[in-house]
Amino acid sequence: MKHFLRVLTQFFVFLYCKCLWRGLKLVVRKFTGRCELQRICYNNKPGARRTQKIGNFHQSLPPKTLMQSALSIHPDKVEKTVDDIMALKKINPDTNPQLGISLQASLLQIVGYRNLVAEVEKLRREPYDCENTEHEEMLMKLWKELRPDTPLTSRISKQWCEIGFQGSDPKTDFRGMGLLGLHNLLYFAEHDKSAALQMLQDSLQPKHNLNSKWLIVFRYSFAIVGINITDLAYSLLVSGALKTHLYNVAPEMPNLQHFQQTFCYLMQEFQRFWIEEDPSDIMEFNRVRSKFHRRILRQLKNPDMALCPHFAASDLHLVNL
Repeated sequence: MKHFLRVLTQFFVFLYCKCLWRGLKLVVRKFTGRCELQRICYNNKPGARRTQKIGNFHQSLPPKTLMQSALSIHPDKVEKTVDDIMALKKINPDTNPQLGISLQASLLQIVGYRNLVAEVEKLRREPYDCENTEHEEMLMKLWKELRPDTPLTSRISKQWCEIGFQGSDPKTDFRGMGLLGLHNLLYFAEHDKSAALQMLQDSLQPKHNLNSKWLIVFRYSFAIVGINITDLAYSLLVSGALKTHLYNVAPEMPNLQHFQQTFCYLMQEFQRFWIEEDPSDIMEFNRVRSKFHRRILRQLKNPDMALCPHFAASDLHLVNL
């Protein structure tokens, strides 16, 4: 009996709240002359603040409705979907031209993020295949970018340890992140070569600190760290934490290049953080990585946050900050 009364009470509370909320929305619309979608678009600046709220608003609606299906449509259909939404909401596009532009930009960001997750996941799931010519060419190119003056004596060689792989055949190190790790490392080496070469050099050679003591903490495996940071960037992406950054830097659809540029930023920031933490040896890597991950997550909780890329190759346009 008590269980029945509790369920009944919860039902009436839910019904009351639902009706009350609908009533409040009607009152606000009558008072402001704007529906909730208009209020979101007009009261929030472009970027993560607006796009996140539009995404949450659409997800709160009943399934299979036009509004909710707009979150998973093909990018080519976004413009027509925006027209259909405005017609459904009885919003005149001639008197509200900015609404259509704002809504289209936000929907493109949402759809683009979802497509980016799928693209990144596909690369992560694809294993490195030494019989695949394209895979082998990418690996050879990585060596040439990072060791331009040192010829590779053979495909299976201890020389791979010079750029931070664990053994004589790098394919074993790509198991966790698949081709995604190789794509990111090669992008870093090609598009921000000076920073990548500097990081590689620092990983191989100790330096002096201000007290003229040797900083052995620079000794880490460059390629392995890159694969680990790829895993970190991947987790930020699939968890949705990276939406804040990507919605603030990509005016419309985030793409793979945005993700790879974010990886380059994270690599350089992790090196700075590694030095700040001053670990006693490489055995502290997981602790430092976890702490770094938590710091990035805290930063991304700010809806105005953009992980500003500090590398010359970036063509990201930091907007809406």
